[in-house]
Amino acid sequence: MAKWGEGDPRWIVEERADATNVNNWHWTERDVSKWSEDLLRKLLLDVKVENAEGRCAVTEVTEIEGEASCNNRKGKLFFFYEWSIKISWEGTETTTGVKGEGTVKTPNLSEENRIEDVDIIVSSKQDHESTLLLQLMNTVGTEEIRNVFATYVTTMKSEFTQGMILSSQNAVSTEHGGFHADRVYQQTDGIAAPVVSKATTVGVKIPTCVVTLSEKFQACPEDLYQVFTREEMVQAFSRAPAVVKAEKGGQMLMLSGHVTGQFIELVENSRIVMKWRCRDWPDAHYAIVTLTFLDRTSETELRLECRGVPASEEEATRDGWRRYYFESIRRTFGFGASLF
Repeated sequence: MAKWGEGDPRWIVEERADATNVNNWHWTERDVSKWSEDLLRKLLLDVKVENAEGRCAVTEVTEIEGEASCNNRKGKLFFFYEWSIKISWEGTETTTGVKGEGTVKTPNLSEENRIEDVDIIVSSKQDHESTLLLQLMNTVGTEEIRNVFATYVTTMKSEFTQGMILSSQNAVSTEHGGFHADRVYQQTDGIAAPVVSKATTVGVKIPTCVVTLSEKFQACPEDLYQVFTREEMVQAFSRAPAVVKAEKGGQMLMLSGHVTGQFIELVENSRIVMKWRCRDWPDAHYAIVTLTFLDRTSETELRLECRGVPASEEEATRDGWRRYYFESIRRTFGFGASLF
């Protein structure tokens, strides 16, 4: 502690020409309430569920009250959010055509509760009561809404981590597939925030490998390209909420946050390059994924190169792309069933 009358240099911001938050010592706060409300509305309105008995969809977000903020203190990030949400749903039974509607209330979406502990209260209107549709919303619908909440939290932390943490002596760096090898990452509560620094990098390099695959689809390059760049199509084949901003520097999040990344290059109907990682990879480690779309007259050959994959994840990555991307795309859009 500084002596009385002697200013601690960590607190002297106003005397710096750049007003830099030295070593991230000060408490800085960013209000992300409006951003959160917009994202929650968008994700919730995309919720659609069905089974053999019927299908239901969220039709309106009737109430959303609360706030959210991102805070930095001493180089650590804290996310605070508290929301009370009410939505309306409608559905139709498959065999009888009976229609139903109701509401879903969530009074306690906050950082104090784990996603699985958040209350989701489903009800139906008495004059539109359908036991089958109410059961569908209470099971599959509740699960999808929890996925939305998980996606919201993951996206918020990914979106607002950058810029909140500045370079400091405690930053660590990792090898991440050759992408921006001079970038330093600040580790905070499991969140890795990239910051540019000229400091000497430290840390442990992990062994990596390159995963390559080649698949053929009965579709033209234009249609297959859109499958990876249109949010609603990604949500369709992944069967989960997704965030896809198909532009240079745009974010990508799918499978309830299990896969995240950022678009580096997009050549329409020809090539996509993105920074890409799985949630259970080492913190801040990304691979570089290149998707090349080749027109083969009556079909499209898709070539995948995933460079910088942790060596221990080689088979899991290869199987994941085949199962959760290629096979699911074929089933969802009817682009052919054969693998080669």
